[in-house]
Amino acid sequence: MSKLGFIGLGNMGGPMLANLVKAGHEVKAFDLSPEAMARAAEAGASTTNDAASACRGVDAVLTMLPAGPHVRAVYGETVLDNADEGTLLIDCSTIDVASARAVGEMAAARGFEMLDAPVSGGTGGAEAGTLTFMVGGPDSAFARGKPLLDIMGQNIVHTGGSGNGQVAKICNNMILGATMIAVSEGFVMAEKLGLDKQKLYDICSTSSSSCWALNTYCPVPGPAPASPANRDYEAGFTAAMMLKDLRLSQGAAQDAGTATPMGAAAAAMFALFCNSNDENLDFSAIVNMIRGN
Repeated sequence: MSKLGFIGLGNMGGPMLANLVKAGHEVKAFDLSPEAMARAAEAGASTTNDAASACRGVDAVLTMLPAGPHVRAVYGETVLDNADEGTLLIDCSTIDVASARAVGEMAAARGFEMLDAPVSGGTGGAEAGTLTFMVGGPDSAFARGKPLLDIMGQNIVHTGGSGNGQVAKICNNMILGATMIAVSEGFVMAEKLGLDKQKLYDICSTSSSSCWALNTYCPVPGPAPASPANRDYEAGFTAAMMLKDLRLSQGAAQDAGTATPMGAAAAAMFALFCNSNDENLDFSAIVNMIRGN
């Protein structure tokens, strides 16, 4: 059993914490939301009055925060000043690559080992402990952190040095966002031309256009039982979160001097969808905008 600190107990962090507690770890938790703190206490964690207290006397500090500025602030102003020597730092937030690398450098300069470990799998994966972790950081830190990540996830991939976990995450989600739009366009076109959606699914899911966005997350009701389309697009991964990741991908592309026209188009389309629809719907609901609804 390890003693852990966990900062950021939202839709993803809360279930991740619960799985660590179930595995027998002693977890000190902090979040700005009283409701999130109450859920953490119900899950068996001890709650603290501030983020600094969650960092003291623990073997590892885990964070799940909204964006790069939050991560820079929490580590720069709290974690690095309060964590004990030798504490492993694991940030599971999805943030910009530059922030991840800057915070990793700050941690290393203070003698801490740190991993950037963003996740894929949505709230369902967080609850089930089946997340994919894309992990950047030193080999020694990965070896220390993997047993904890194994509790929360099913597929743990060491992507290389600091920040590479974020690179993998935003590349993956740029591909996913563009692919979902392409799948949606195909189903809407088939619908308007009179081809049954199940027939199209049966063909495409076993041929050259087969992909996760179609096979598992088909954006129209019926063909894929687990798809949010069958639950009125109740979110597993919101359109707002997809837009966040697509914007991160475009910032990284600009920094790297690489052209990503499909990624840029996907970002523009999801911005339009979020501005004119409920951004808290699942990202696959973009099919309705494409349909003209």
